[in-house]
Amino acid sequence: MTDKILAAFLARQYEDGMALARDSDLVELLPIGTPPVQRYVARFHCTGLCRTPAGDIMEMQGAEVGIFFPDDYLRRTDPYQILIWLGPPDTWHPNISNRAPLVCLGRLGPGTRLVEILYQLYEVITYQRYATHDALNQDAAAWARQNQDRFPVDARPLKRRSLQLRIETQPATGAAS
Repeated sequence: MTDKILAAFLARQYEDGMALARDSDLVELLPIGTPPVQRYVARFHCTGLCRTPAGDIMEMQGAEVGIFFPDDYLRRTDPYQILIWLGPPDTWHPNISNRAPLVCLGRLGPGTRLVEILYQLYEVITYQRYATHDALNQDAAAWARQNQDRFPVDARPLKRRSLQLRIETQPATGAAS
């Protein structure tokens, strides 16, 4: 790679993305290729929604998204070039197309950090974020407007919270007779 600025950016994204994956029970990040890594598969181990062949909306577990940082990523972005919905194909969400492997996060500016993309994807999958206007899946958008009481479908934090424990010992009292 001849673009040293992009290479440094990609190296930082790799470090930050892998750190988030280590600190999360809900996302697994799989780099594709050798450094500087431009492609990833993000596997989410969380609850989303799907539509069954019978038309019922049910909870589903897990989702996968491909993430690609093209050579001109720091200058311009095309969200449909950067993100590809890998599955499951029956996912039910206004921001996920039911006809093409598209997922929309809204405005995705040049240089958007990998960790920010992962958080936004998680929020979409779990219905913490959804668009009911200009949606990729109009049927899911209409359904979401009528079922807002069901959201979010998974409220766990993406990053595992750290627990600070302080253990104090008490001196033994009394003597054995």
